[in-house]
Amino acid sequence: MDTNITDRLLKGDENAFRELVETYQQIVFRTCMGVLHDTRDADDVTQEVFIEVFQSVGKFRADSKISTWLYRIALNKSLNHIRDNRKHKPSRFSSFERNPEVSGSVAIEGPDQILQNKEKKKILDQAIDSLPEKQKKAFILNKYENLSYKEIAQVMKLSVSSVESLLFRAKQNLQKKLLDCYRKSC
Repeated sequence: MDTNITDRLLKGDENAFRELVETYQQIVFRTCMGVLHDTRDADDVTQEVFIEVFQSVGKFRADSKISTWLYRIALNKSLNHIRDNRKHKPSRFSSFERNPEVSGSVAIEGPDQILQNKEKKKILDQAIDSLPEKQKKAFILNKYENLSYKEIAQVMKLSVSSVESLLFRAKQNLQKKLLDCYRKSC
């Protein structure tokens, strides 16, 4: 499919672009959510990703999959969004705005359990956000998108062993941060 859609995109086929968006929109959105933790921001950045793809399809090198290219653009645009909006801090209630599909909440839970789960999710999101950039990218691609180490290596233009090392350090850092938080009863 990648080669076919790439050829059609390069020829300016609008249906190919529509097909690309329909096929990859949720993947791009989840990737953006993994970085931004805000539905509206993730929607905006997802649109930016597809605008970038439309404008720069001629730069796409067919030596990787379109999904790899999209992940790379989504991660970079999301991180740029954070940098460009330094004042942007997730509100205390941003986790209430999340898409239940993305956050994994269960509709049958009682209000206390929902609130407790949202607070845990907020703490985890903050811990992930505090990771160094490369660790954060690798972690999001692995845990939010279930990409293999090889796929992450392609997206991040690193070796598989570098990805393994980044994920190992990310998990160690998260474990330490969450343990510290637990000890402080945050």
